[in-house]
Amino acid sequence: MTSSLFDLTGKVALVTGAAQGLGRAMATALAEAGADVLLVDRNETGARETAATLAQLGRRAVVAACDVSDPVQIRELFHRLDTEFGRIDFLGNVAGDGILGTPEDIPLEDVEKCWRNLVLGRFCACQEAGRRMLAAGRGSIVNIGSLASITALGRSHIAYSMAMGAVAQMTRELSTEWAGRGVRVNAILPAQVINPGLQQRMADHPALRDKFLSGIPAGRFGQPDDIKGLSVLLASDASSWITGALIPMDGGNLAVNAGGSVGPGGGDRRQGTGDRKQESGDRKQKSGSKRK
Repeated sequence: MTSSLFDLTGKVALVTGAAQGLGRAMATALAEAGADVLLVDRNETGARETAATLAQLGRRAVVAACDVSDPVQIRELFHRLDTEFGRIDFLGNVAGDGILGTPEDIPLEDVEKCWRNLVLGRFCACQEAGRRMLAAGRGSIVNIGSLASITALGRSHIAYSMAMGAVAQMTRELSTEWAGRGVRVNAILPAQVINPGLQQRMADHPALRDKFLSGIPAGRFGQPDDIKGLSVLLASDASSWITGALIPMDGGNLAVNAGGSVGPGGGDRRQGTGDRKQESGDRKQKSGSKRK
């Protein structure tokens, strides 16, 4: 294996949500690997800050404002892509806001808005990118899903989880339809990655922090830069036979059973320490019994 497998020189990527967080980290990683990038976000100021960082890497970075819940704006975005770059090799579907509400109370208007943010917008971008990639006979798409794509979260996530479940199936269906024509479609499913929204939720409900960490064997929250390696892998020829995959980025969250015991250094350290002390005590008691 050589580094050329991960070389994106001459490639063009479009990344939504590029003003901050996972979108900025993804765009930066792609540029570090050699790609030029169309940076998309409602927050033009933040996207321009990302563009300045990419310019320092010697890459071309163009900023475009877009509301990803609006198909009209998405189609205009891809017309601009055609004008600015004339090709697309990679689409990173990152942007999209979730809406919380209990199943019995959430207004249907909010359910629809959440669906437009996370499903319709992603599909429209996939459709526009896919048409261009199919014509070229090559391309890679990554949809950002969530652990809510394949598990239930509770805590008023009904609209969000339904939408993210749709993102998982969208990814599989598009891969099935397009893989034979050179276009790969995968999804990354993050657990709790630090961002302003998550930090505010934990500040409002302090017990959430320990709740989240108790289910993460790696013992820490995700950071936006954790997506960098996966982004380059999935955009590059190194993943030429990977498509239709739902790839967790979760510190081991999906691997551990709800009743499992997280190993040393991970999850809820206080609980883990207590478990180990108890197990140690049990072993001593058994050892003493044998001596008797």
